[in-house]
Order: sequence, then structure tokens, then C-alpha cells
Amino acid sequence: MEKQVNKLNNFLVLNKSIKALLTLVFLGSFSQIKAQDRVPFDQGKKYILAKVELTNKISFNDQTVVTFAGLQKGQEITVPGEEISSAIKKLGKLGLFDEISFYVNRIENDSIYLDLDIKELPKLNDVKFVGVKKSKTEALIKDNSLTKGKVVNENLITTTKNYIENKYKKDGFFNTKVNINTVKDTSAINQVNMVVSVDKGDKIKISAIDFEGNTKLSDKKLRGAMKDTKQKNPIRLLKASKFVKEKYKEDLDKIIEAYKEKGYRDARIVSDTVSYNKDKNTLAIKVNVEEGNKYYFGNIKFLGNTVYSDQFLNRILGIKKGETYNGVLLEKRIADKSKPDGEDITNLYQNNGYLFSNINAVEVKTANDTIDFEVRVTEGPLAYFNHITVVGNDKTNDRVIYRELRTKPGEKYSKENLVRTVREIGQLGYFDPEAIDPKFKNVDGAAGTVDIEYNLVEKGSSQIELQGGYGGGGFIGTLGLSFNNFSARNIGNKAAYKPLPMGDGQKVSLRLQGSTYFQTYSVSFSEPWFGQKKPVQFSSSISYSKQFLNNFITFDVDKSRSFNIFTVSLGLAKRLTVPDDFFVLSQSVSYQHYDLNNYNTGLFTFGNGSSRNLAYTVGLSRSNKGVNPIFPTYGSEFSISAKFTPPYSLFNGVDYGDLENQEAYKLKYDPDAGLTIDNSNGIPTENDYLKRTSSGTYLRANSASDASADNAKVDQKKYNWLEYYKIKFKADWYTKVYGKFVLRTLTEFGFLGAYNQERGLVPFERFFVGGDGMANFAMDGRETVQLRGYPNSSLTPLQNGAQVGATVYNKFSMELRYPITLKAAASIYALAFLEAGNAFNNFKTYNPFDIKRSAGLGLRVFMPAFGLLGIDFAHGFDALPGLNTPNGWETHFIIGQQF
Repeated sequence: MEKQVNKLNNFLVLNKSIKALLTLVFLGSFSQIKAQDRVPFDQGKKYILAKVELTNKISFNDQTVVTFAGLQKGQEITVPGEEISSAIKKLGKLGLFDEISFYVNRIENDSIYLDLDIKELPKLNDVKFVGVKKSKTEALIKDNSLTKGKVVNENLITTTKNYIENKYKKDGFFNTKVNINTVKDTSAINQVNMVVSVDKGDKIKISAIDFEGNTKLSDKKLRGAMKDTKQKNPIRLLKASKFVKEKYKEDLDKIIEAYKEKGYRDARIVSDTVSYNKDKNTLAIKVNVEEGNKYYFGNIKFLGNTVYSDQFLNRILGIKKGETYNGVLLEKRIADKSKPDGEDITNLYQNNGYLFSNINAVEVKTANDTIDFEVRVTEGPLAYFNHITVVGNDKTNDRVIYRELRTKPGEKYSKENLVRTVREIGQLGYFDPEAIDPKFKNVDGAAGTVDIEYNLVEKGSSQIELQGGYGGGGFIGTLGLSFNNFSARNIGNKAAYKPLPMGDGQKVSLRLQGSTYFQTYSVSFSEPWFGQKKPVQFSSSISYSKQFLNNFITFDVDKSRSFNIFTVSLGLAKRLTVPDDFFVLSQSVSYQHYDLNNYNTGLFTFGNGSSRNLAYTVGLSRSNKGVNPIFPTYGSEFSISAKFTPPYSLFNGVDYGDLENQEAYKLKYDPDAGLTIDNSNGIPTENDYLKRTSSGTYLRANSASDASADNAKVDQKKYNWLEYYKIKFKADWYTKVYGKFVLRTLTEFGFLGAYNQERGLVPFERFFVGGDGMANFAMDGRETVQLRGYPNSSLTPLQNGAQVGATVYNKFSMELRYPITLKAAASIYALAFLEAGNAFNNFKTYNPFDIKRSAGLGLRVFMPAFGLLGIDFAHGFDALPGLNTPNGWETHFIIGQQF
């Protein structure tokens, strides 16, 4: 108290006029900042700063605030002067304080003591939304960073209010009003609670879009040119009727583009009005256009081109004299901004080293209705890639990325190679493909060099599959682990386990699946750059499965009767250079051993014994799908493969046409068949089975199982080593059709054939069509083909009452996809689809037009840790084999399937 009295006395006695020395207004979040003298001092005199003392209690350390202000004890300052002004500005930029004032406390000789009067802004404790669904509030809080402890100032309140209003206006709520109040929180020091009241009002739609002055293009044509501004139409589903000012302005430009495409170069919008009907809560738009005359292309000359001839550039331009003027087409042929890899003249130069080139089309003469152009080419010097760097890869080793780069130091600049590099990095699956950003650094026109820095955001690439459920009368559990960026060379390095050695781009997968009636175990490994010098992928896998015989009606399991399969495979896949480097030639060798132990089902004609499957597979594929492997927006993928076994029947000396005569076989006795019966075994009756002897006579079998066992000897000899060939074809296209909508079109075909028709087709390696396409615990080499809208494998025709699989199938699919979010943490997209396909017992019955049709909707969610999850609701329009009514609705759950 005594200190304050002394200050007041000094203030009254020594400072007669109390001059306001420093009155500053800081343009920011402050109302007013000022400095006044409390003791007399000489203006403009330099003082030594002895101390700065804070007069108010705040949550920050006093010395920290002084340090941020840039003031130091012993510093020489002028009062008033730049040092004080600078300190106020620095503290103001922190955005933490409302008022900042400096006062002179006292002066001792050349030393000056200052008081800092500072008012701290309150911090946010809690935020509550009124008028907004609870499910929406979390996103609003996140988008506006309304987190606990956030400094609450006028700027935060204003930006939050504007963001919410604009967000709802974009959704058609044009009259949205937002009111934000702050209430002091009495339970905490200097904290406030925020209440955000949102009144969306009614959604405003556009009742009509009318045009005046148009005679050449109809209202309908002009409305169609407006991509984001649409009038009400109850039958339009893909685009809502709403008014967004920025999009509306863009659509006005699209109207002019529509005229330019038809030759009306001088078309312009004279006026446009947007009127609000308060009673109907609608907007009406009226656009007045002036169309002008129709024009045609005249002479087009090239100037400045030395690298490419006029004739060659004319072929790229593709516009001939006398054609209707099309300004949009001309612009795209010069430089198509919508396609980074477009076939235009600018990209022609950019892809061949001319980074500094510039091409412009200039009108040079207009005579009547004809326009002559000069395409002026500034080629500039050749540019070369200089330094190429990659940043953001925290786990993936540099060499894994650098080996995929198409932009090498010292090579000519190529925009095509730059775009291709972005695609290759995205296809690795280790980085967020939407965040890959190649930055141009040190672009030196004089030296003709450019540095490229690829900015990456790493994402989780390993996956875990953990699922359980009931099926077939028992619990089915699955545990799968996929490490998609593994490092085998660091297995012995304990420091590399985080939790496993990662970063070398190798893939290791482990999968265990089991229930009361089957078990599967598998492990696989792949190295994409075998030998580390060329893009040759090495892959290997080994698996073992065991299935017990079970009754599908009672669900009883007999573990003494089993079907076992052991599989091992090795493969190499090499990236080709001809016809182009999108082609891959793959080859693999696989061996499977099937072992049946008293496993009698309709699937096989023998229940004891074994089969062996040694096969060679060769495939040719081409894939140039877009950057994001989860949601490609362009490109295609084609593949054709052939799987062969050795033609054993050519050299094993077995006459398969007479195989039944070489072995006993099952035959129901027919008294009228005229068979020669060996009476030593007794005369058979109509209920007895027969088996043939080597002399051609027949003996009565001891039982039906005895005869069946004899019959199994025939098939055991047929299938001791499997003999077949399998051809498969697949074509997959991705096309961006409108906005973010992507159309995927797909066709598939498969055929299983036999070298020796007398030996026949094998009961393994067959096609099962219908359902979700998930293989689950398939044991016999079968391939499950997705065709939604029908139960799993239900479209596979029966043979002798049993479903043994088809040998021919075809499938057609169209899928319209829309991305909801493509963030690294989770990629989500919705889809609608049409599908058709069928399966056939043999090629004689194959009819590509005899198909089963379906349609439906679905959702896909991809999370790096869990892979792909999805659900489809599909309606089958056709009947299942043997039935007469359409199948109807089916729900399919998709887990871990390919994209």
C-alpha cells in the first residue's frame, strides 16, 4: 500500500500535465493499447532498462512474457521509442492478451523501471451447440478447433460464425443465422463456456433458371451447361437444387464456354439477377445473354517452333480450316488443364525437356465469320532434373522409394515421368496417395535445371484380420497378419523391431483360420525387387489345410474322416519395357498334394487316396490405374493367364478310354442287359451291384460300398496326377464421369479344359459363381467368383445332383463409385452396381447371353490396420438353377477383398 501511495504522490507532484506519451492502437484482437508516464522523464532520452514488472496476475510466468516481448535487463531503450512499440506488437501477435499497456514506474539515474499492465484473454472450457444434431457437432468442433484451452477472442468467434453459416449455405440453407455467446465459467479461473446457437432455417431451392436473348442455344442446353446450379427437378438424383454463390459465378462462365464450343466467340452475359421469394422460400434466376455471330476457324500458323514441324503440331492440334470455331477445344489442344497427362501441345514440349516452353494461340485476323490464328511457341532451353529428394518417409527406407522414381538426376525434364512417379509412389501403399506433393525447387532457367522434392505422408501399411462368427453349425475364427513394408535383412537387428523390422518394401502374410470342421494355416513372402537391381518380384507361399467330414443337416463332425491339402508355390513377375513399361510378365510353379482319408462326398468319386497337382502358370498383365490403389479415378487393368499341368496322358501309357475295363466298376444289375454272370458268386437280383472281372464276366459285389470302392479305383488312376489347362481373362476400366463420380466397368472369363477327352475334366480347380466372392476355407483349388444378389456359389450348375463346380464362366459388371472421404486414416466410398454373369458345366452349353442379373448399393471402408470392409445390398432379378422365381434381395459382407 505504501508503494502505491508513493507512486501516486510522484504522479501528482512531478507530472503536472500527465502527458499521454504512447497511445498505440494495435490492429488485431485488441481494443486499445497505451502507455502513459507516472513519473517525469526526458522524452527521447536513452535509458538502461532495469526491470519490467507485471502488475496483473496471469497464467503465464512473468519472465516468459517479458522475454517474448523482446525486452532484456540492461538493454538501452528510448521512451517513448521503437523498443516499446515492438514489444507491444510482439505480445499482440501471440493472440493471448486483450489489452497491453506500459507505464514508467520510476527512474534512478540512467536506469528506468517499467510496469506492464496486461489483460489475459479467457480460454475455452466447454462448447455447446444448439439447433444442431449431436452427430454433427463433433465435426464442427474439429473443423473450428474449438478445443479445451483454446484462447477465445473476437477473431475466433467471427471465424467460427462465418464458417458455420457458409457451411450450411453451401447445403442450400441460405438464411442460416449463427449466434455465439460466451459465459464465464465460475468453476475455473479465466475460462469461459461457449454456446453456439444455429438457426438453419428452411432449405432454399432454385425454382427456375430462365434465359433471355438466346435463340441459338435452348434454355435446356444452357441449364445443362451449369454444372452446380440446378433448378428443382424431382427426377434428378445426382445433383441437388441449391444456390452457392461461388459455384453460381463459375456456372455463368460455363454458359459462355457452351457458346464458344458452338462457334459463338462473342457471346456474353449482359445481366443476371437472383431474386428471393420469401413466401415460397425459393430463388429464381434470370440470365440475359447476347449470343453474337457464329465463327469458323481460318488459317492456323505456328511461329517459333524449331523442335517440331508445323505438320506434326497440326496433327496434335487436330483443328482444320473451315471447322466451326470452338474456343474450349482450342484451349484444350494447346494446354488441357483438366488432364495433367493430356495429349496437348504444351505436354508434348513438357514431356520432352522443355519445362520453360510457353504456347499461346492468338487471334490475328477476323474477316466476316472466319478467324485466323497464330500459335506462338516459345520453346526455351532444355531443362534437366538436378537434385531429386524425398521427405516425409519416416519408416520406409529411401532406396525403396528412389527405385520407383522416373525422374532421375541428369535426365531431361519430363512432365509425363513426373506424373508417373506420383502414381508409382501411390501404388506402393505406404503413403497417403492424396497427399503426394512434388514441389519444384531451384528452377534455374539460365542453367536449365530444376530440383524436385517429393513430399510424402506415411500411413500404416500393415494389416490385421481378426474375425469370428457362426457358420455351418459352428464357430469360425480367423487371425490374419500382413506386414506390407517388411524388412527381412533386419531380422537379426534387435534395434529394428518397432515392433517388427520394417521399411524395405517386402510383404509377409500369416493367416490362421479354424472351426470345428476345418483348419487352415498359410504363410507367404514377396520381394518386389528381387536382387535389388531390377523390378522383378519374387513371391513364395506355403499352406496346409485340413477339413473333416461333416453332416450339413445335423452339423455332426467326424474327425476320423478328413481331406488334407498341402500347397507350395514360387513365382517371378518381371516388369517389361515392350510394348510399354506398364506390362508385367508373371510366371509361377505350384505343387499341391490332396489327401483323402475316408472322405466320401458328392464332390469326389473316390473317398480314399491322393491326387497331385503340379502346375505352371504364365500371365501377362497391364495396369495403369490411377494414383490411389483404393480408389482409382482413371486408367485400366488387363490380364490374361494360362495355367498348365504336364500332359501326362501323352507318355504314361494309360489307355483312359478302356480304363473302366481295366478296373472293376459299379453297375446296377439288369436281368435284361444280357450280361455274362459268373455263377460262382451266386445269381444276382435286381437290387444287387456287379463288378467286372478281367475275363469280361461279372461278379456280384459284396455290397454297394464294395462296388463303389472298385469304381473309385478308376478315378484314383485318373486323378493320381491332375491333368488340365485353365485360361482366364479380366479387363477392368476406371473413368471419371462427373465431378467425383467414377465408373468402373469389368468383364471376366474363365475356362477349364482337358488335353485328353477320354480322361475327362478334373474335379479340382473349378469355378463357383455367386455371392460375395470370398474364398473362405475352399480346399480343392476352386475359384470363387463374386456375383452379388445371389447366395454364395448358387449359380454353379449341378452335376448328378451334386455341386462339383463349373468349367466355364463369364461376368460383366458396372459400378458407379463416389468418395465420401479419402483420408489416410480411413477411406470410405459408396457405390451402386449392375452385374450379370453365369457358370456352365462345359463349353458346349456355354452361352454368353444366358446370364443372371443383379443390381444394388454398397459401402466400402478401408482402414490401413484392418484392410477393406464393406457391405452390399443386392437384388437378384433371375431365378436360381432349378427354381422359377427371382432370387430377390441378398446382403453381402465383404472382408479383406481386393479393391
